[in-house]
Amino acid sequence: MDLSGRTALITGAGQGIGEACARIFAERGARLVLLDKNKETLPYVADSIAEQGTPVIARIIDLTHTVALKRLIKEIKKHAFIDILVNNAGFDRPGTTPKIEKKQFNEVMGIHVVIPFLLSKWLLPEMKSQRWGRIINISSVYGTSGAKGEVAYSTAKAAVIGLTKTLAREAGHDNVTVNAIVPGLIRTPPIIQMPDRHKEPIIHQTLLRRIGEPEEVARVAAFLASEDASYITGTTITVSGGWGI
Repeated sequence: MDLSGRTALITGAGQGIGEACARIFAERGARLVLLDKNKETLPYVADSIAEQGTPVIARIIDLTHTVALKRLIKEIKKHAFIDILVNNAGFDRPGTTPKIEKKQFNEVMGIHVVIPFLLSKWLLPEMKSQRWGRIINISSVYGTSGAKGEVAYSTAKAAVIGLTKTLAREAGHDNVTVNAIVPGLIRTPPIIQMPDRHKEPIIHQTLLRRIGEPEEVARVAAFLASEDASYITGTTITVSGGWGI
């Protein structure tokens, strides 16, 4: 899973799965462009990786400010050719259909669907022109199964899979692969903060009877980004310990 000579842009890189992807991609030899809105965690992640000798560009940005994001991508393109895009950033607005507000629904769709669409739109032409590229979208088990009280999140994560399959059809002729990872219950900050009464039933339904680690998702992302996955596109890989199968 050698990524030497490649540059990966990772969103939500300041913690959780995004941070794990950054560290594992760096171990595999990739240069990094890291985006996150967290002013506390992103600099620490970027500095600790750069200290190991990996070239890192880190930018603090609210991805939902799309005008600023487009400007930033233009700036980054002057310094780095993005070979790999990992659309990981996201957040949740829990609520059932009768209770959730349109604004909340749109916020969740925006970060999980609109931002990956825009980043793919802006970066895909260069990937196609060099006839090599990787787009990896992070979905969720809730995107394949649905979840009561998670109408916005589940809908958005299902849309991520649809976006993945469509992009794969559009990019395949130019040797650009597009795949989605479907994590289960992973030890990220939101899950750590989740009350045990909510976590325990999910763990009980998980065949491996434990919470997954961010690194276990990141290793799959590194595989999909590498030449080892050169004939895999338009698919979803579930990393859930057997939950939701």
